[in-house]
Amino acid sequence: MNGHPGIPVWQVDAFAAEAFTGNPAAVCLLKEYPSDRWLQNVASEMNLSETAFVVPTDKAGSFHLRWFTPAAEVDLCGHATLATAHVLYEAGHASSNQVIQFQTRSGELPCHQTGNLITLNFPATPVADTVSEQLANEVRSALGIKSADVRQSKFDLVAILQDEQIVRSLQPDFNQMKKIPTRGIIATASSDNADIDFVSRFFAPQHEIDEDPVTGSAHCCLTPHWAKKLGKTKLVAYQASQRGGTLHCEMIGDRVHLSGTACTVWQGQLLTAPSAST
Repeated sequence: MNGHPGIPVWQVDAFAAEAFTGNPAAVCLLKEYPSDRWLQNVASEMNLSETAFVVPTDKAGSFHLRWFTPAAEVDLCGHATLATAHVLYEAGHASSNQVIQFQTRSGELPCHQTGNLITLNFPATPVADTVSEQLANEVRSALGIKSADVRQSKFDLVAILQDEQIVRSLQPDFNQMKKIPTRGIIATASSDNADIDFVSRFFAPQHEIDEDPVTGSAHCCLTPHWAKKLGKTKLVAYQASQRGGTLHCEMIGDRVHLSGTACTVWQGQLLTAPSAST
């Protein structure tokens, strides 16, 4: 440890009403960013779908934010942003009525808290036209299904299915899926439940995440699709992973507001000193 005072780190279940549900993320609070290699090593050590690294700016309520999977840095992550905002509010780094401004690779992302709900303000990433038939067939084959409307969003491929139960029962071939050039593959369908508008699952084996429990950034493309399809701007989504998670989604112009709750599972200190920035 060599006299290093330790770096505060939390594990938070995001889009979760209680511990051990939703999507776990690690949140690491730093004074400045060390080397990318050190950040990646920490994310690999945490071995969660995302580890968030947050650094205060000189402006009150403003923070730099970066996200790493165990394999790579990513441009946008919803659940780790929610987890970070939760930590900053809970630990007193932001007051409960303060809007937090995150400076990220996807631009400035405002977050605010209302009661126990935290709302993220993200850019919409609508699905584009249907992809080539060859790519669509590769996606269908990897998902183990014969029929789906396959489209492309900014980050992911999206398979739109006719039935919620098909989404829930998918057993993808992850080795086959790894060969498809995309961040992730989303499977989605409208919901049979009157209290839920649509369901989804998210698979990202290229980033060493076979199935992500709850994926906020995926809802930046799912929300505009289902808002248009269902003719409403406020929707309730459920990501039907084993852990599961509920997201309250709203289209406002070209932005998607994602709201959810979070729960801190543990807090500790990272005792390995950061290597110098590069």
